[in-house]
Order: sequence, then C-alpha cells, then structure tokens
Amino acid sequence: MPICRFAAEPPQGGLPPEDDLKAEFLAACLRIETDSDDPELGDAGEIHWFPDRTWSGRTYVPATARTSTGLELFGYVSFAPGDEPSELYAFADYTPDIADDHPEWRMDISQEVIGTWRGDNGDVAAMTLIWGVPFERRGQLVSALLGQTAVDETLIEGERFTLLAPDDYGGEYLDVVLQDGAGNELVRESLYDDE
Repeated sequence: MPICRFAAEPPQGGLPPEDDLKAEFLAACLRIETDSDDPELGDAGEIHWFPDRTWSGRTYVPATARTSTGLELFGYVSFAPGDEPSELYAFADYTPDIADDHPEWRMDISQEVIGTWRGDNGDVAAMTLIWGVPFERRGQLVSALLGQTAVDETLIEGERFTLLAPDDYGGEYLDVVLQDGAGNELVRESLYDDE
C-alpha cells in the first residue's frame, strides 16, 4: 500500500516569541464553546508546549493547559516558517477527561487532523498531528504505526513528543507505540476509543 511516510520535518528552531504563541493559543481558547454537561471552561493555567513539526509549508507547535475548573485545553499554534515566522493561526478545544482521573492510562495523547494526503484509487489519509506525554519513564522513542507500517517516529524531548502522520487510510488506523532505547515495545495506544 503506497502511503506517505516520515513526511513531517523534525523541530528546526526559529519559532515565534513565546509571548506570541501564548497570545494566539489563549485567543483560540476564548473561542471554545463548552457542552452543557461540562463545567464552565474557567481560566487557563500554565501552558505546556510540545516539540514542533513542519508539514506542507506550516510549522505546528502543540500545547496543553489545565483550567481553573479542572478541564484540559489542547490545541496548537501554526505559522509559516521563515526568517520572520508569519501567518500565525491557532486551534484549541477542551476535554473533561484528564490523566489525573485515569490511573490506567499509560500515555496522555491529544490529536487533531490538520490536512489530507491523497493516494491511489481515490483513497485519502487524514494527516494527523499527535502530541503527548508517556507515563512509562523507560520510554525513549515514539512511533506512529498505520497498521504495521511505521509512518512517523521521534525521540521524547523533555518528557513530551509530537508526531505528524497519515491516519484512516486503506482501512488502517494509527497506533502510537512507545519503545525503550533497545527498541522494545513498552506501550501501544490506539487513537480511537475501544468499542
């Protein structure tokens, strides 16, 4: 099955000032509408930034933040890279499901589809930005597997990782796999809830 693999660039530096990233992300958070069953969004706490990835002419810097009402904000700030990063855009959403309430979680993962990749016979992959924190401290490497095919891979940086990979293509779906330094699989998580 022909599919794009390792399409995203690893972190290259040259990010906008952190104050600009923060302002864009918080502005996106203000546009979030909560469900009637959830508490009010509240105020954003400290923003945790994840390693950047660049794809299709834009750099994506994922982020998460806990709110004063116990929800988690997640999203990214993207921009056109260059000598002077430009065209900043931010996306944000929230979830009431936080790692503190799920001791069974072995990784805390967020994801968002940021584009598409068209392959053979009209098949289209959802290019998905994935960022997270593994709770298994022996982990050193994280891979995105589409079925059994590795489509992206990265080292953990400061206990965080970011991947950018094709998903939902040819009947295959992404798993995120945490490995130790010897390549042994420690944790495997689907991006989809168990049925």
